[in-house]
Formats: sequence, C-alpha cells, structure tokens
Amino acid sequence: MTIAFIHPHKSFLPEIDAYIDFFNTQGIDIRVIHSKTNDTINADVEWYFMGMYNGNKKKSTIVIHEYASASVPPFHKEKDFLKRSYNPKPDYRLFLNQYVKERLNFKDNIPFGFRDMGIPDLFFQSKAATNKEYDFIYTGSIEPGRRLEKLLQCFTKNDLQTHSILILSKGYQYIATQFASFSNIDFKGPVPHEAMAEYISKARFCINYVPDKEPFNQQTSVKFLEYLALKIPVISSKYPWTEQFQQQHGGDFFYLEKDLSNFTWKNVNQHNYSFPDLHNWNWNSQIKKSGICEFLQSKFKELRF
Repeated sequence: MTIAFIHPHKSFLPEIDAYIDFFNTQGIDIRVIHSKTNDTINADVEWYFMGMYNGNKKKSTIVIHEYASASVPPFHKEKDFLKRSYNPKPDYRLFLNQYVKERLNFKDNIPFGFRDMGIPDLFFQSKAATNKEYDFIYTGSIEPGRRLEKLLQCFTKNDLQTHSILILSKGYQYIATQFASFSNIDFKGPVPHEAMAEYISKARFCINYVPDKEPFNQQTSVKFLEYLALKIPVISSKYPWTEQFQQQHGGDFFYLEKDLSNFTWKNVNQHNYSFPDLHNWNWNSQIKKSGICEFLQSKFKELRF
C-alpha cells in the first residue's frame, strides 16, 4: 500500500514527518509530492494538505483532504467560501479542530475527523540546560501579522534592555535591521526542527506571542506545547486557545497584558509556573485519535493499526 502526501511546499508541516514515521511502522510506503508536479501520482491514497485543489478524483484512489488551519486575512471569508465551493469532494476530511471545521462549513456527508498538532518525542526526552545562554527565546513565525515589533520594543527600554532574547525563525531580515543596534536582541535560523529543543532548553523563559484575532487565536500553538514539554517557564499572550487549553489541561503561565505593561524582569521571575502532563499530545496519540486509522482500515482490510 502507498500513501502520497501532496502539498505546495509553502509551509512548514511537521505533521508530514510524524505521518511518515507512523505509517512506515505499518509497512506502508510513503511519497511526498509537490502539488504542482507533472509526475503521475501512483498511490492507493492521495492525501492533500489543503488550500485550493481542482484535481479530478480517480475512481480507484482514496482521497483525503486535511485542513490544518482556516484561511488567514485578508479576505479570509472569501477564501473559505472558495474552498467550500470549488474543492472536489474527498473520501475523508481531517480538520485541526472544531473551529476550523466550522469556519469551512462543508455541507455534505463526507466522513471527517480531528487531528490536532502533536509534540515530537524528542521534546519529552530532552533536558533543560543548566547553563542558560539566553534569558528569553521566541520561536516560530515572524510574519508581519504577528506584530513582533511591539514585543521587541520591550527589550529596548526599562529593565528588559539588560536581558537577552533569541528570535529563532526565518525570513527575519526585515525586522532584524530595525533592532540591529541592540546587542541583547539576537536573530538566528532557520534550524532543523530536531535542533529546536536544544535551543529552547538554553533559555530561561519561552515566549508564545500570538495576536488575539482569528484564526490565530483559535488554533493550536505548536511552540507553546513544545515549550511546556521541555518544562521551560512560558510567557504568553492571552487568547481563547490558551485559556481553553489551561482549563482542560492545567498548567500555570505568565500572561501578558495586551499593552505589555506587565512584561518586566521582576514580574516574570516572581510568577509561579507549572507544567501539565502532555505525554498524550505525542504525534502517535494525535494520529490515532483522529479516526484516520479506522477509516483506512475500512478501505484496506489488510491494515492493522
């Protein structure tokens, strides 16, 4: 049996590596294909990571559509409408969560499941470094919609200007030039995902800075989960997803005021931090909970998950 994962290679998709590890243990062959390839896709299952897709479904092939997020501004409602109206019907859909499903609002009887983000086993196995190289670390997207400049301005004044922060990302030149004169603000990356745990473990505090607007405030923060798995104190903006996570799983984090007025070295050091048990957030657990295994078994009787 062969599964082809098909996507435009625009976004970092850690779930693909997780799927490959999971399905390889079942003896399933995996191919990762660019969505614009001219090659013939010869697989039993075509698994698409969606935006827009206008291909024709082959009768002999099982097609899965995975929606890891809702559309982002601008014109996010229009984008979701186009996906709902023009994407062909698959055999199965996977959504990140209920919010993404509701935003896309497909009105049909296609079976579906939810596959939330997972934590690589490496993050449970790594230990926090004893000798810290950075006071703070921020990892992940720095696209303009995140408005990271507002956060970094805190490190140019008051007590935080004497403390270091590492921005570990990619494509940061546009913002790095704005803060080039501040030696306590460092930019690095990109680095392989397997190296992230080592960098994070060298920081005293981790920052999860997410704008409180849709769809960002309703979607899983992978870095937030990875910080917690490493048991590094987390400083986070407060938004619906983090509040819901805390209610369901526990943990204590330092929440930033919207104007960042409480973001001081004294305040973050005086806070009492705690960490929930996240072992059920590993990738294998998330894949098994999604319903995709049962669906594939219903189509391929030889499978045993």
